[in-house]
Amino acid sequence: MKLVILEPLGVEEQKLLSLAQKTLGDRVEIVYYDTRKTDTDTLVMRAKDADILVFSNLPFPKEVLEHCLKLKMISVAFTGVDHVAMDACRQRGILVCNCAGYSNTAVSELVIGLALSLYRNVIACNEAVRQEKDKTGLIGLELEGKKFGVIGLGAIGSRTAALAGAFGCQVYACNRSPRHPSGVTMTDLDTLLKTCDIVSLHVPLNESTRGLIGARELSLMKPDAILINTARGPVVNSRALADALTQKRLGGAAVDVFETEPPIDRQHPLLHCPNLIATPHVAFATKEALYKRAVLVFENVRKYLDGQPQNIV
Repeated sequence: MKLVILEPLGVEEQKLLSLAQKTLGDRVEIVYYDTRKTDTDTLVMRAKDADILVFSNLPFPKEVLEHCLKLKMISVAFTGVDHVAMDACRQRGILVCNCAGYSNTAVSELVIGLALSLYRNVIACNEAVRQEKDKTGLIGLELEGKKFGVIGLGAIGSRTAALAGAFGCQVYACNRSPRHPSGVTMTDLDTLLKTCDIVSLHVPLNESTRGLIGARELSLMKPDAILINTARGPVVNSRALADALTQKRLGGAAVDVFETEPPIDRQHPLLHCPNLIATPHVAFATKEALYKRAVLVFENVRKYLDGQPQNIV
């Protein structure tokens, strides 16, 4: 069987291929591409003869999939799979597995880092020092005692809630299915938005979450509250968030995800707002997380070859 790795996975090539060899032995022929290409023609050329594909958040549309006549399994080196033509995969009986869990620590730690950066004016403080200024106007806030809201109590949301609790926050959460975690006050979305000083999003992107946070939801939040999105860009209406920040109806925001993958057009409305920190979809990207991901990617393939697939989407 031919296994094609369509793009680099954030682990140095020799280390990645050594891990693949250790996990899979000679059960597959491995083809590795060390560049990321998104155009349809190149993806078709690379993927068309594969029995098994590996890629991370590389867009993989139906137009490419329909040329992959031998394809039996995709091991997605990511948690979300909204970039994969899942309907077409189901129609073809192509198994799709993800790497849920690899970035729980990485994402939740960045959430706390972004909250601290907003509360302590880290970016503005850095600029003040470089411009020979002092702390005037830069007195910050503490996390301790603040009401911290988590929307979506999956693995990452739960880890974020635990870290927020460790900082002394009062933790609130809402989730589509009943959960009763210790130290967390469960509530509905509107109540969470009205109550919390910090709101962090941890939901997948689907039809029920697209535009989950729009103008109405932002109007419910406290005028000094902050919103953090490390989930998926379309979960938040960017224009509504930009308006809320510009009109000072919201205290601040931190955004790691947008409607498209970076690079982001410099004219994007969020990039011209006050009190916004933007990062280029790096929440998952730590050395530790990327290695964990690579382990899971090849373990998914091994389990599939053994007839015991895991992490099925």
